[in-house]
Amino acid sequence: MLRSLVVLALALFVATPGSAQKKHIEKAADLPRFNYNVDAKLEDMLRDDSKFRPFAAQVRRDVESVLAEYEIDDRAMLRQLMTELVQLDLLDGNHEAALARVAQVKALEDKPADKLLSGITARAVIAGTRASNDRSSEAYRKAAAESVARELAAIPYEVIANEAKEIKAGAEILGEGRLIGAVREVLQPSVDKNGALSSDLAPTFVRIKYTHTFVLPLKPALVSAWSTYLSAHAVQKQDIWAARGVTLPNGANYAPVNVAIWDSGVDTRLFPDNVVRANGTVPVIAFDRFARPATGELQAIPESLRAKVPQLKARLKGFSDLQSNIDSPEASEIKQYLSSLKPDEYKAFAEEIGLAANWMHGTHVAGIAVQGNPYARIVVARIEFDWHLIPDPCPTRELTLQDAKNAQAYVDFFRQHNVRVVNMSWGGSVKDIEHALELCNMGRTPEERKTIAREYFDVQKDALTRAFASAPDILFVTAAGNSNQDATFAESIPAGIVLPNLLTVGAVDNAGDEASFTSYGPTVKVHANGYQVDSVIPGGEKLAESGTSMASPQVVNLAAKILAVNPKLSPSEVIALIRDNAEKTSDGRRVLINPGKALAAARAANAG
Repeated sequence: MLRSLVVLALALFVATPGSAQKKHIEKAADLPRFNYNVDAKLEDMLRDDSKFRPFAAQVRRDVESVLAEYEIDDRAMLRQLMTELVQLDLLDGNHEAALARVAQVKALEDKPADKLLSGITARAVIAGTRASNDRSSEAYRKAAAESVARELAAIPYEVIANEAKEIKAGAEILGEGRLIGAVREVLQPSVDKNGALSSDLAPTFVRIKYTHTFVLPLKPALVSAWSTYLSAHAVQKQDIWAARGVTLPNGANYAPVNVAIWDSGVDTRLFPDNVVRANGTVPVIAFDRFARPATGELQAIPESLRAKVPQLKARLKGFSDLQSNIDSPEASEIKQYLSSLKPDEYKAFAEEIGLAANWMHGTHVAGIAVQGNPYARIVVARIEFDWHLIPDPCPTRELTLQDAKNAQAYVDFFRQHNVRVVNMSWGGSVKDIEHALELCNMGRTPEERKTIAREYFDVQKDALTRAFASAPDILFVTAAGNSNQDATFAESIPAGIVLPNLLTVGAVDNAGDEASFTSYGPTVKVHANGYQVDSVIPGGEKLAESGTSMASPQVVNLAAKILAVNPKLSPSEVIALIRDNAEKTSDGRRVLINPGKALAAARAANAG
């Protein structure tokens, strides 16, 4: 099982007499790989520009060669490559080149908010640098803040409301300890083992260098500028979902519908009336992160961390409140903690909060999936997601083959327990495997890791596809992913798999506007609310979370209600009801589910 939980003018890419010779890139994994030998310590390169320049020159050469020699249709990948060059331009002090590329990135943006905000921080950095070369000076901060404020004054709040809150939250938790900690605990171990950084990890180091050099000194100015903007526009976006929602009444002649939550586990005590029971117990299928059979509805928290669970829950709430621009004690605590975090504290924090986020994820998803449906019955299918900065376990052929076998075991379990709908708020890609191989020092070169990753990925994709196809009477619903890219180009699974009983879901917010993080592409057929969605976590506390992880169970919720009122429907018929009664937006990018209309159509079909 894939165990990852689920920023040139356009004319430069128009065909020219020589462009026919370009090699076409159809998938992200088709891009060439490069390796960069690193002699100095990365932390020294982070602090010393002279030690960084030779590395930067190699990275620039290769990024520019890719843009010159390859035809890349995916705009997200083009933006990623161009943004890397923007950061290198700024680190080189070449402001004019950076501004030109910023404009080119903006032209490649698709989402309205992204287009309006594209390059706003880079332009602020340039404005500050032009005012003063001393990045610790008041002049640098003042000019940058004025640049942001000037641009924001011309941007309609209703388009960028969510993004403005996210950017402010990101600035508030920025700290040197996190940047240096990531270098020490993730990138430097890879260099120590491999003697080099690949072109997969190099962009991360460039981004950290850029942030440490230019953005970190601007933290107070950026927080102030975004806070002022949000304070001046303290207006809630209109919620379109309340009017579309449907709650099924108790006591009606509706059919029970078994819904599998294929996730990190479910605290079923929170759903006493919505759980499948067999001989008085809740049936569970579970495998740990080593692909071994496991027990328990929830992953066991290590003894050393059990006392910290309340604190970890509070910190998750703090992150959520920051994203919603809510001033709470939890938000204040996480801001203060991360701002002062020491590099040697980074690993423990990142892994502990990652474990906590994984642990609560399935319960949060389950709460969304069964809300307003007394006929839904949860079936627990537990995965143990890895939470370590360096993968544990590392990818191996043996683990891959066992995961493939387990995929079928999960689906067989669903059939055994008469599951009608499955939620899968998780995923991964071939590049994720390649990335893990590098962090684990597996494969001698990037090309060797590419070959190994492709083999493992194909085994996993084929296994999932066969497993889904083996249960044609079950509707599988999956999250599109949170990487703001085409799920098909990225080869995300399950999101990129095409089957008549599989539906992939993208995320919008309360107003139906496209979420900044949501992935997209030809397999993403409908969109649902995935922005700051309230649900429960283990123990019963409420938490608002964002992600396509939260959008997917909204569609599962609708599908289960449709099957409750019309249990004779097949997965393809349920999908058709959901899609035919959804509403395509004027920009053509979103297909918003309408639970009320779809459920009415299901009732009518049953009556007919």
